[in-house]
Order: sequence, then structure tokens, then C-alpha cells
Amino acid sequence: MHRRWVAGAAAVCALVALACEAGEDGDGPGTPAPPPPGTDLPSSMAALGDSITAGYGSCIVLTSCRRNSWSTGDGFRVESLYQRIAEINPAMEGQEHDFSVPGARAAALADQAASAVDVSAQYVTVLIGANDVCRATPQDMTSAAAFRDDVDRALRVLGDGLPQAKVLVLSIPDLYRLWEIGHGEERVVRAWDRGVCPSLLADATATDEAATQRRAAVRDRVAAYNRELAGACRAYGDRCRFDDGAVHDTRFTVDQLNRLDYFHPDTDGQNLLAEVAYAASGLAG
Repeated sequence: MHRRWVAGAAAVCALVALACEAGEDGDGPGTPAPPPPGTDLPSSMAALGDSITAGYGSCIVLTSCRRNSWSTGDGFRVESLYQRIAEINPAMEGQEHDFSVPGARAAALADQAASAVDVSAQYVTVLIGANDVCRATPQDMTSAAAFRDDVDRALRVLGDGLPQAKVLVLSIPDLYRLWEIGHGEERVVRAWDRGVCPSLLADATATDEAATQRRAAVRDRVAAYNRELAGACRAYGDRCRFDDGAVHDTRFTVDQLNRLDYFHPDTDGQNLLAEVAYAASGLAG
């Protein structure tokens, strides 16, 4: 009886010792797994951009809802880029910063980049350009040359202040597709009539030549901006990655837009952006 008790106690001690050793190596129960070798994952990040990145309109009212951001959101309804990285690299937990500003145009990007420098972000996402085309008329849109200058200036701020940081630049969503899939639905047109992106969506049901040319001008300017984004990223160097038009090519639906302005993504749309961005980031391996 005594011998059996001693043997059993020894076995328990052996198991405890093994568990302790596993815990010291970081593989035991309750211990976060380390990042896979060679992945070089960031441990902090910052998001730059406009209302899309701020999660605008994704929380019932038309205001920012950053917990639903495709980039740095920490809510439970959107599996953001930040959350996807943190799942692999726990050091990322709580190290996300969203400097996006609703209504921001590319001219404001440099100030946001300076904020990213202030927090020493190791990874920076950029999604900008919708507000540069969404003006009162196509004549008011930012020129492609000025847009490029604004993006280059922001990237210089990042390059000078965060020379080791990686940057992900996303293409502008296909806003013309927004008109294509929504102009036949009365509820959508009513929302747009409140002044949503007038250069593209004003008089959404009009089919005259002037309306057609106006929308084509917006479509072409978005394409020009995307070319400039790609060029700016190339000029920045190998620490910048462009999505090669992946976001622009994404075939989103009306059901992935919020029901208040039918312009900004709802949580389904934000999830789609996060999925496309993660695939384009190269972080997935």
C-alpha cells in the first residue's frame, strides 16, 4: 500500500515537473504561443485614413465607430487586421492606434503620419482618397498630381520618423460600382440625396450625357489615384506594400453598406475589407 502511494506521488511530481518545464518554454497551458519563426510580425500599428477606417456609420448612427475598423478595430463584430496579427503575435495586444479622421483628404495624411511616428508604430496602414473625389462637382476633385504630392509627403514623414516600420497602402474602393449597384434602389437613392458624395451620386437616376460624363470623371480620377498610390509605394521602397488593386477590385454588395447613408461599410463590409487587406498584407504567410 505504502509503495503504491509513493509510486503514485512520484508520477504526479513528474507530471508537474514536465508542466513547469513546458511553461518555461512558452508552450504550457495558458501561455501565449510565440510568433512562428521568421514571420517578423509587428508588435504595434497605426491606421491612417478617413471615415472608412474610422468605422463611420457601422454602429447604428452616422459617427465614427472605431471598434469596427477594418484596420485597428478591437470589437467582436469585425475581425480586424489588428486582431488577426494579435492572434499570432500576442505582443500586439493593446498596441493599436487609429489616427484616421472622417472627411480627411490626402492633404491631411502627413499630420496623421506624424501621429504614427509619435507612438513609434511598427506597422502602418493607409486608406485614403474617397474624399478627394467626393466633392461638390468633378471640377472640385483633387488633381492626380496634387494627390500624389500629398501621399508622398505623408510617406516621407513615415520614412524619416519610422525607417524600420512597414507600410500597407490600400487601393481606393470602386466608388463607381457603388452607383452601379445602388442607383436602381429607391431606399439607397433617398439616402444619397442627402448629399452623399455629390460628384458621383447626385441625381443618381439621371441618365443624360452630363450625368454620365460626371460619373465617368469620378471613376477615372479614382483610377488615377490608385496608380499614384502604387507609384508612391514603389518609390518608398521595399518596406511599403501596395495591395495591387485588391480593395478596388472587391465586388462588394449593397448589403455590406450601412443602412443610413449606403456609402460607408457596415460590419460585414468592414470584415470584407479586413479580409482583403490581410490577404494583401503578406502577413498571412
